[in-house]
Amino acid sequence: MIDTGESYEMAFKLAGIVLYLGVLLGIGAAASRRMKNMRDYFAGGKNLGFLGIAFSARATGESAWLLLGLTGMGAFVGVKAFWVVLGEVLGVMGAWLLMARRFKRLTDRYDSITIPDYLESRFRDKGQLLRRVAAIGLVVFVTIYVSAQIHATGAAFEGFLGWNYYVGALVGFVVVLIYIMSGGFVAVVWSDIFQGLLMFLGLVALPIVGFVVAGGWGTVSAGLTSIEPNLLSWSGEGAWTLGAVFSVVGLVAIGVGFMGSPQIFVRFLALRDEGEINKGAAVAILWTLLADSGAVLTGMVGRYLMTGPGDDVEAVLGLKAENVLPQLVEELLPLALVGLFIAIVLSAIMSTVDSLLVLAASAVVRDYHQKVRHPELRDESLVSLSRWVTLGLAVAALAMAFGVAGITGRQSVFWYVLFGWSGIAATFCPTIILSVFWRGMTKRGALAAMITGFLAVPLFTFVVPKLGALGAVIAQLSELPPAMVLSILAGVVVSLADRAGREQLGEVAKELDEAAA
Repeated sequence: MIDTGESYEMAFKLAGIVLYLGVLLGIGAAASRRMKNMRDYFAGGKNLGFLGIAFSARATGESAWLLLGLTGMGAFVGVKAFWVVLGEVLGVMGAWLLMARRFKRLTDRYDSITIPDYLESRFRDKGQLLRRVAAIGLVVFVTIYVSAQIHATGAAFEGFLGWNYYVGALVGFVVVLIYIMSGGFVAVVWSDIFQGLLMFLGLVALPIVGFVVAGGWGTVSAGLTSIEPNLLSWSGEGAWTLGAVFSVVGLVAIGVGFMGSPQIFVRFLALRDEGEINKGAAVAILWTLLADSGAVLTGMVGRYLMTGPGDDVEAVLGLKAENVLPQLVEELLPLALVGLFIAIVLSAIMSTVDSLLVLAASAVVRDYHQKVRHPELRDESLVSLSRWVTLGLAVAALAMAFGVAGITGRQSVFWYVLFGWSGIAATFCPTIILSVFWRGMTKRGALAAMITGFLAVPLFTFVVPKLGALGAVIAQLSELPPAMVLSILAGVVVSLADRAGREQLGEVAKELDEAAA
């Protein structure tokens, strides 16, 4: 016999999800009317305003990692997780205030609609090597990153609704695919405004409710000290050992990925004009500070309310405490709002999946198929192909997510997302940063930087940690900081040695000076 109370609860949850998914499908249908060519499908016609771009950049940049990973981290390690908040705020500030204006001016000058378009023009790469390497890097790491989001979708449906992991992942996968294939980049940005607002409101409101229920910060801090004193330690260990310092540096460095990652910078490329940048920066920085801080505080108050001294935190709150948000929502909020929070978690996931799939499709269709293989093809003829490639990449990511789940078991959302994020960032960020600020960066230097960053991430993820005591210490940094350093060094050293390449970039110096003016 079916329990009436459980049926009533499930109906409320499903209502929230259905409403949310219905809005996304409606956005896709509306945006499809604006799809005339690849400029529309991959860059929104380069005519989008600051509010949409700011919300889209933040929603895309955060993903499931914010709602599940960072909240879990707040519960698992306490105030140490605020180093991630600091790193992300600094990264967003650097991207918007230091790089966006210069990058926008250069991409407008080159009439770029993808990141490889920009790299080819900036480095005068007539042989299209940069475009090919960039396309490979995007397809590989974006597919991994998307598979991490699909994994998180299954985990979210399982945690909130008790659904089978694979069924939940398929439901989210199908909906996001429909509205992306319909509306392209415009649908992505419009949906990100809606999803980014949901994420922001949820992460600001939930910790406030939690602290009110708990009796305030004083009560929570005292309780966390009794549970585990290191939860209030900024080093996470009570003392600043070399390993603790490296660990904190690794957490802060996560934010460097905002300074050049293609899924973020394609939004600057799509801005209507550079007059939108300062307004967009204010929105993006405030969003990051409040939403990320809310995620950490949610985890901390959840740890206090849901566990006690001596409890096995992972037994109560899941792997790396990543079920803290679903459990806290169930515990604190009325039934009518639980469905809303399910939609908020899905927003974090889908706002990243949609952006990444469009980005990867642009690498295949625009940057390889059209520019390298068939330059005679007109943009208008490739929209249909772009949709089919989006489908193919999505299916590959789905297969990867299911394969990882089946072979290795459930990976931590934090680890899975961080690997894909680091791969994209290490491959592109050093090259983008140097290309914007340093006139001496050459095509060979850019190739060296991108290839080094691409290879360094799996090296520091899977090989270096096994190299004894030194490898264990370096592993505390995580894979991104050392990969970034090696990539920058490769780009600088090869560019300085490439005298012929520097001699061919005389006009670039003028372009960079004008971009910096």
